[in-house]
Amino acid sequence: MPGLVVPEEGKGSPAVRGVEGRGPGRAGPGGMDKLKRVLSGRDAEEPSGLSEVIDATSLGWGTRVKGFIACFAIGCLCSLLGSCFLWVPKKGLTLFAVFYTLGNIASIGSTLFLMGPVKQLKRMFEPTRLIATIVMLLCLALTLCSAFWWRKQGLALLFCILQFFALAWYSISFIPFARDAVKKCISVCLS
Repeated sequence: MPGLVVPEEGKGSPAVRGVEGRGPGRAGPGGMDKLKRVLSGRDAEEPSGLSEVIDATSLGWGTRVKGFIACFAIGCLCSLLGSCFLWVPKKGLTLFAVFYTLGNIASIGSTLFLMGPVKQLKRMFEPTRLIATIVMLLCLALTLCSAFWWRKQGLALLFCILQFFALAWYSISFIPFARDAVKKCISVCLS
């Protein structure tokens, strides 16, 4: 193109070197790397040796996102399939409870790909969401117990409903001030 000056390769131009001399297309700690570190739970800078070991043994960011999407999609599919099984005669309610619970477990498990298992467990049992986590896990277990062990379909349905509310309350605990907003909305509706 006339009038367009393209710097020669290797002449030290920032366009050729990339950001902070790291090469074309590579962002420094202020760019995508920092975003990936924050979302994967590694906010603070780590010593270089430990950082290299963690990077070598952990999944790449693209793999984490793909794992999250796949696991979440499987969870949604199981929950939807469970809803379809609700209308099957005789064993439908039991199948619903099982597939709905498996769907919720897969959906919760999908965030393990983004945060990592250790950070996920730490965040689940923080004091702000400890009760919500315990109630949610208890409802998951009681749903499966009522479906398989006690064979009480009505109880399984009740625990599925409680499971829904417990999971919703647990999920909004990750959104700042969401619980306060929900409490305020409910108090306004009830008064």
